[in-house]
Amino acid sequence: MFLMIFTFSCASRLNTGNRPIDKMLRKLQQKWKVNGRKLLFILFIFATGGSLTGYISKKILSAFQIENGWLWTFVYILIMTILWPMIILLVSIPFGQFPFFLSYIRKMGARLHLIKTNKRTLQEIRIAIFASGAGSNAQKIIDHFRSHAYIRVSLIACNKPGAGVLNIASRENIPVQLIEKEKFFKGNAYSDELMAAGIDFIVLAGFLWKIPTSLIKAFPKKIINIHPALLPGYGGKGMYGQKVHEAVIANHEKESGITIHYVDEIYDHGTIIFQDKCPVSPTDTAETLAKKIHGLEYKNFPLVIEQLLSK
Repeated sequence: MFLMIFTFSCASRLNTGNRPIDKMLRKLQQKWKVNGRKLLFILFIFATGGSLTGYISKKILSAFQIENGWLWTFVYILIMTILWPMIILLVSIPFGQFPFFLSYIRKMGARLHLIKTNKRTLQEIRIAIFASGAGSNAQKIIDHFRSHAYIRVSLIACNKPGAGVLNIASRENIPVQLIEKEKFFKGNAYSDELMAAGIDFIVLAGFLWKIPTSLIKAFPKKIINIHPALLPGYGGKGMYGQKVHEAVIANHEKESGITIHYVDEIYDHGTIIFQDKCPVSPTDTAETLAKKIHGLEYKNFPLVIEQLLSK
């Protein structure tokens, strides 16, 4: 209990403390891409799991009546090494951190050559999410990849200073790149900044500006977009959000859906990667249809991104 209170006290000072321990906790938060509450749980699980592993290991040694000495030390280290991953995973379950620790242990095993893996798995893939609004799709993508073995949401790019997605970035401790119109369309389209941040892949999740040719050339076949309709229908300039759903309703369509596609120089034109459909009932409004479309987006977008980056 004392340990948990102490850890909570340290975690609560993440945004204000300037002591070395506060700076260390902020670095851990940035490295693991977690908020203060989850960092608290992770540190507590590390401490509790380590203590339990040591206690159980000593009990096992006592049961076999191994006396202190080089053999005791050797067997103790061996038992600790075997038990620690299992105990850590068990302790993490009630705190909801099992995915994080499973990923952490897998990476440790791969680095120690205890787990067979390919080089691609060990190389981190860094995603930049471009968004202009509330960021509901961005949140689903962040949640999906939070504890992934090698895919990370490493940057949020936004062209609206007051957009809700910026609150998500702050809460999730993800760096932000604000996009200014002049530089985006007449400058380098922030390609230098994206490359400096180590970005490998760009996901447009409700980003309303057309992507400049210079950025497409800098990231060929590495920019994808999600559109709230079944392309090639209901796409093009000005067709976004509620406007799409209103047009679908006005034309009495029987179905609508989502399209995930690569981005090229033309609005909503790039090669289609994935589509999913939903029925449009006679009683649907633009608002009720939007809820159906959001459900398809939340379900499929993170999975399609993972499939593309796992090839």
